[in-house]
Amino acid sequence: MKLIRYGTAGQERPGMIDSHGRLRDLSAHVLDIAGDAISPASLERLAAIDPATLPLVEGSPRVGACVGAVGKMICVGLNYSDHAAESNMAVPTEPVLFMKATSAIVGPGDDVEIPPGAEKVDWEVELGVVIGKTARYVSKADALDYVAGYCIVNDVSERAYQLERGGQWDKGKGCDTFGPMGPWLVTRDEVPDAQALDLWLEVDGKRYQNGNTRTMIFDVPTLVSYISQFMSLQPGDVISTGTPPGVGLGQKPYPVYLTTGQEMRLGISGLGEQCQRTVGANVGGAR
Repeated sequence: MKLIRYGTAGQERPGMIDSHGRLRDLSAHVLDIAGDAISPASLERLAAIDPATLPLVEGSPRVGACVGAVGKMICVGLNYSDHAAESNMAVPTEPVLFMKATSAIVGPGDDVEIPPGAEKVDWEVELGVVIGKTARYVSKADALDYVAGYCIVNDVSERAYQLERGGQWDKGKGCDTFGPMGPWLVTRDEVPDAQALDLWLEVDGKRYQNGNTRTMIFDVPTLVSYISQFMSLQPGDVISTGTPPGVGLGQKPYPVYLTTGQEMRLGISGLGEQCQRTVGANVGGAR
């Protein structure tokens, strides 16, 4: 299944994409694509619904983040060896973990805001892993049983905040709008091998990132098992699994960073595409 959330920000409704690519409303069956609604039992029940019996959503409504009420967004740094090399950082011997503020999460087509004074805003296409049931101290062999599905994450980063302001990565990762997610949550049964997915990202039509999840240093089962040793993973938590090479920081001879008025387009095979416009942050006002 391809599960989706659509509508005005903060008032998204649950939906499903049918076999013809049309949006169907799921509101009669779940309140949101969140929490227990993506548990194994709930997903089994949703999979049994004939999409043709669901109301067809007309027009082109805004698409929200594909998971609502995310409790934790755990990110993995330097999980592709060639990305570590372009960042002039050592290949890690254990997963590098950091948290991305859930207030950074936005829809896949929402604007990305450049914070006031930011000079090194960067892009990162990543595979997102969505947890479907509570995972505590799970083995690698059992880890995929706890995965509801997958999605695209753009781990937008401000490199000066990340690397030059005390070495605390969260500062450069958690700014508002720095976590576009979606368009869909694709359930695990539709992704037979999460380590065989192409990833790409373009800025203003120029392709910067081309990669494949097969080159991850730590694969999805390893990450789910590893993280569960340090914190419980709850339904709706998201793991963003790292980015392949081609980020702005690694461009030669000089880094390339985002400015206002640019367009990012990115995708992962089978998981859809995102597109964001960069804008200046609305200082002192609501988004």
